[in-house]
Amino acid sequence: MGEASLSTMWAQRRFEKLSDFATTAKGYGFSGLEINYSVTPESLEELLATVPVNVPSLHAPMPRVQAKNGQWSEDLNLAAVDEEERQLAIECTKTTIDWAAKVKAKAVVLHLGGVGNDMFDAEKRLRILFDSGKWDSEEIPALQEECHRLRAEGAPNYFPKAKETLHELAAHASRYGVALGLEDRYHYHEIPSIDETLELLDEFPPEAVGYWHDMGHAEVIGRLGLYDKYRWLREVGSRCIGSHLHDVTGIGDHRAPGNGDADWDAWHTSPLAQP
Repeated sequence: MGEASLSTMWAQRRFEKLSDFATTAKGYGFSGLEINYSVTPESLEELLATVPVNVPSLHAPMPRVQAKNGQWSEDLNLAAVDEEERQLAIECTKTTIDWAAKVKAKAVVLHLGGVGNDMFDAEKRLRILFDSGKWDSEEIPALQEECHRLRAEGAPNYFPKAKETLHELAAHASRYGVALGLEDRYHYHEIPSIDETLELLDEFPPEAVGYWHDMGHAEVIGRLGLYDKYRWLREVGSRCIGSHLHDVTGIGDHRAPGNGDADWDAWHTSPLAQP
């Protein structure tokens, strides 16, 4: 299999103890684990105290905690214009980086916030139409255009905050030699877009900040007609430091590879995806 890790995302509702999940993952041939943002401090401590594990990457913000403002760590926006929320998000992510140093992880995967905290109503409508088999609806082009408009109008307020955040986190991670991976996102309001990724990566050396390719996210957002899904690898692939490989069914992700309807061969062979 080579170097492949299994995310603790798969452990949810399957294992009471992460140590049992780790043993199962090793039995399946995985060489390591990625600890994701749903893992609680108690589960993390149990895992690391019970079985020896190889952890090449952590998915921020982990472990999952409730912040001082009442939000859960995964709901905090690293690009928030509200400075209290942004600082709480940074604090949680720095904790992840500290854990990466402890477990000798090479990378921390980042969701870098969003243009606001919620999915655009236009995107919600697009997803409803797709799921209901009405992708030939006359509404589609107008809804896609509305998504583009809302994001373009909101990004000047949020993207500078995301950039400021990334510089602070990269400085913290560099103390430990941990790389940050900017993940392509599942919702259109989320940061970074393809163009934003290119701009951000241009400000950091490859060993500090790279691109983390999520196949399922790229596939879904492409099916909604909001991005050309192949642009991610074509334009950012040279800075890729890791990948999440999962399948999709329609616009639902996190299926095991081969248990969905993504065209895996096209990702490898299409000239549209080549740098």
